[in-house]
Amino acid sequence: MRVALTGGLIADGAELAPGNVVVEGERIAAVLRPGEPVADAEVIDATGNVIAPGFIDLHSHADFSLGASPAAESQLTQGVTTLVAGNCGWSPFPVRNAQTLRDGTAFLGRHLDWSWNDLSGFAATVEPAVNLALQVGHCTLRIAAMGSAERRPTPDELRTMQDLLRAAADQGAVGFSTGLIYAPGAYASSEEVAALVSTAAECGLLYSTHIRNEGAGLIGALDEAIAAARAGGAQLEISHLKAVGKGNYGLVTTALEHLDGIDDLDLGWDAYPYTATSTTLTTRLPTWALADGRLLDRLADPSERARIASALRSDALLSPDSVVIASLPPGRYEDCRGLSLSEIARRDDVDAAEIVLRILESHQASVSVVNHAMSEADVTTVLQHPRTAVASDGWIMDAAGDGHPHPRNFGTFPRVLGHYARDRGVLGLADAIRRMTSLPAARLGWSDRGVITPGAIADLVVLDPSRVADKSTYDDPWQLSVGVSHVLVAGQVALADGVPTGRRAGRVIGS
Repeated sequence: MRVALTGGLIADGAELAPGNVVVEGERIAAVLRPGEPVADAEVIDATGNVIAPGFIDLHSHADFSLGASPAAESQLTQGVTTLVAGNCGWSPFPVRNAQTLRDGTAFLGRHLDWSWNDLSGFAATVEPAVNLALQVGHCTLRIAAMGSAERRPTPDELRTMQDLLRAAADQGAVGFSTGLIYAPGAYASSEEVAALVSTAAECGLLYSTHIRNEGAGLIGALDEAIAAARAGGAQLEISHLKAVGKGNYGLVTTALEHLDGIDDLDLGWDAYPYTATSTTLTTRLPTWALADGRLLDRLADPSERARIASALRSDALLSPDSVVIASLPPGRYEDCRGLSLSEIARRDDVDAAEIVLRILESHQASVSVVNHAMSEADVTTVLQHPRTAVASDGWIMDAAGDGHPHPRNFGTFPRVLGHYARDRGVLGLADAIRRMTSLPAARLGWSDRGVITPGAIADLVVLDPSRVADKSTYDDPWQLSVGVSHVLVAGQVALADGVPTGRRAGRVIGS
């Protein structure tokens, strides 16, 4: 199939330039100057629009949702053509203790059938409209080797994790990730993390980390990640760089200065353009409460329950006014999606600590939340830094559904292009596109994605810079973005005039 995108401004790097892009099969055949003839091709008229490389979402959890939602409508309408998953320490492989892994990842959705054991088996089940690149998660490795135990691994258990990591690399993993606020990853010492990062580096994998503390301990947590990467010679990606909690507003400036001072590492970071996070409600609990997968048992024990409640009441970061229920399985509080912990607590006439415990025990501890915890000034500061890649941290692929998910699932990339670049001038349009294309591609060592050059994979986006915008809000999240008219994935038209075509040319991209 031969396709020509004509009449637009080509965004490839730091500037926009007029030209035409010709696609043959799955690759770009030529980039022509205006006026050069284009013959025997299906023409997509991009006059007045920008032709950009397909957007690469460097931080996604789509490995837990794309198999059940392969059309990826929420992604195509943003211009996303590649999702990098397996972040924050969680991946759906390797599987050695399926029930424990299923329980630990339930907050990301219950869409998987767990019919595989390894990366290759999982990859064979996915036939998506967009590309998927896979990392292997530390929490998943730990569960495979030692369950949810709150202790150091034995030498044999650590070797098992390293062997499973090597096996995933051999099967095409592009990275290794940690999520050091999530049990059981939170139980790992710095030495354990460093040993696994060293193995990842031996395998040529990117090291992506949701660091151990994004509040007052932000700088120390960054130093832990830097030390692990430095010791192992790894390439380091700091996931969703931010500072949470009102007492820590402004700390990202210090963090960026600190990171800029590191000159002996291949170091980068990403961010999403919102002031709220989204994660599991269990992250509000002390990590010991989750040890051995026995949270529900502990909540049923009066003394243990009282101990957990006491820890919650002493946690200044609980912020019940700011924590909103996003999704949960059927149960007592299923009508509370979109309500804050404070609102639900008032309804039950209890305090915030008690309502957290009631919600968790009523819904199998599988509750995701949106947490309004950052300042707009900090978000802007991080986005302005030239080394920041744009990434969503999302996992919702569908255009409509249940629950009250974070708007980043539907609007991350158009929000940067529209609200931050066009409307506020926080960064230029060409630079904003660079943060979504060539920058994340470079982090993964991809030379034939994220660019518009002959021979590159024809993942392409046509967008209207005057119209591109996010529509999803915290109050009304299930709204697709606008302004992206066409998306090509490996040369196949996946979105035409803003409507998905149903073609599934995406693939699992290996290292």
